[in-house]
Amino acid sequence: MTELNLLCGVILAAGQSSRMGTDKALLPWPPGRPASDAAPRQTLLAAAIAALKPVTAAVIVVAGKNARELASVVSACGALLAVNPDPERGQFSSLQVGLREALMRGCDAAMITPVDCPPLRAATLERLRQQFEQLLAAGFWAVEPEYNGRHGHPLVAGRELIDAFLSAPITDNARQVKHAHEQAIQYVPVDEPLLSVDLNTPEQYTALSGAARIRS
Repeated sequence: MTELNLLCGVILAAGQSSRMGTDKALLPWPPGRPASDAAPRQTLLAAAIAALKPVTAAVIVVAGKNARELASVVSACGALLAVNPDPERGQFSSLQVGLREALMRGCDAAMITPVDCPPLRAATLERLRQQFEQLLAAGFWAVEPEYNGRHGHPLVAGRELIDAFLSAPITDNARQVKHAHEQAIQYVPVDEPLLSVDLNTPEQYTALSGAARIRS
């Protein structure tokens, strides 16, 4: 990672988690641990931070009305907290908040993930980082992991795509912006079954409780 491509992790965690019924960022992780045992370093948010830290210069967590609840996890894990003052505008507004914070901290590339995506293995994240550096030099703007034809997170975005996100109207979304620049995004095949997992409901979370589904 060169200074010209300083990479910042951005975790989007401002959602209301209405379908889950509890803040997904604070779910015990790995699944199966009793909720009462979910110390700051044993939550889904903590796992996301720990996954991104080795491959980024800093990790920014974007919170909303849950900022006070997440602050202890963010602090304990050595990350930075950014607050979306109006999270009702949707996840795209949180993405813009996080990217602006990344730019303010001197980063011009970002590894972006919603908090409700199970963290990928360290080797996979390192591969994505390396592929990003190589493809950026070849004129691409971003890389995204792909498993069995399904795209997932984290998205690794260079300055051109970051600028496109930030210049888009708040009524747009990340998918629309990526679609407009699809030719500049390279999909990287990965061996990560968790890339296909949805984590929106208690049933989906419970289904991950089997140790065989969680890979270190």
